[in-house]
This record gives sequence, C-alpha cells and structure tokens, in this order.
Amino acid sequence: MGDAEFEALHVRIIALENLVISLLVGSSDQENEHAREMASYIAPRPGFTRHKLTIHAAAHMNDLIERASRFRRREPS
Repeated sequence: MGDAEFEALHVRIIALENLVISLLVGSSDQENEHAREMASYIAPRPGFTRHKLTIHAAAHMNDLIERASRFRRREPS
C-alpha cells in the first residue's frame, strides 16, 4: 500500500468513526448497552490466546460509545 492509499484509508476510518459516534448519540440507552455487549464478544474462542489487536478493538468500541455519551449528556442552552 502506498502513502496516498494509506492516507485515504486513514481519512475514511476517521469519517466512519465520526459517523458511528453521531449514530450512537441519537440511539437509545438500550441500543448503547447493546453496543457495549457487542464489544465484549471480541474475544478468542475458548482455549485460544487473546490477541492484543482484538483487545484493542474492543477497547476502541467502548471508547467510541463513551465519546458519544459526552454529546448525549449536553443540555441545550
């Protein structure tokens, strides 16, 4: 992958993360809890070693949910 392709991929990921955050802001508490549960499913099968990338992915999912919750708590002025 060249530098231009890597940069384009990086931009797309940033856009997708922000889109996910905006969708989570408008979702219900139950839907946000479901998203947290989905993060817990990122785990190896029984008997297999945990991989640091999957651990990081689950943490990142929870981070996106937390970032969205900061916008949900704001009261209109």
